[in-house]
Amino acid sequence: MRPQLRPPSESADMGSTPERMPISVVIAARNEAANIAACIESVSWASEILVADHGSSDETGELATKAGATVISQEAATIGALRNVAIARARNQWILVVDADERGTPEVARAVREAISHPTSGAYRVPRRNFFFGREIRHGGWETDRPVRLFDSALRYDDSRVHEHVLTNEKTAMLGAPLLHYPYASLDIYFEKFVRYSRWWAEDQSRRGRRASLAAIVFKPPARFFSMFVFRLGFLDGVHGAVLASLAAASVCAKYVRLWAMQCES
Repeated sequence: MRPQLRPPSESADMGSTPERMPISVVIAARNEAANIAACIESVSWASEILVADHGSSDETGELATKAGATVISQEAATIGALRNVAIARARNQWILVVDADERGTPEVARAVREAISHPTSGAYRVPRRNFFFGREIRHGGWETDRPVRLFDSALRYDDSRVHEHVLTNEKTAMLGAPLLHYPYASLDIYFEKFVRYSRWWAEDQSRRGRRASLAAIVFKPPARFFSMFVFRLGFLDGVHGAVLASLAAASVCAKYVRLWAMQCES
């Protein structure tokens, strides 16, 4: 069953945030026609919304424009580089990065207004409530998901292909409300990322001279499962937690097997 992508509080009265805020929302997207309009609507309190479209073959760009966003068509080697292109085009001092599978809420809007009105840092970590097949995941490590997403427009992303991050030496602050995150509408989407990310990871590690040992291939996948499911209490999320821990273990196995295959081919 496809999880509900519309946040439960999306229709709530914006109350203290009736006018648009002087902030630029940046959304990097590729073939996100199913998500982009709802994502843009959920952050419509921002005075500028920039969608960096990375070669979409569906109606992502058209739907984003219709929803009121400015679309920047751009090819880029990494998602960080794609976001950097949009950040450079932003007209506001503050940037809020949102993915197409995430949703803002009135609570996020109020927290952002407070942060940019009385900043305690130039970079804020933004918590996320993560959902998987209709259930919020509260354990297994997903509950600690707090990437830097609200920051001064002078900052940029690094060039990592996986787990990109904002480059800053400043101590970060924490935003007081979470984005809603629906990362996998189907297992097909999960496995598409699974294949791409495992290949990127193996390529990056191979360039750095890292090798896949027998011990890594045998022990790291079950170690990941037990870390998520037992030590990080993933079992409290029931079958959802077991599935996520199993998928994470399979992902670790795929990464090291790919790295081993590259060693054999070199």
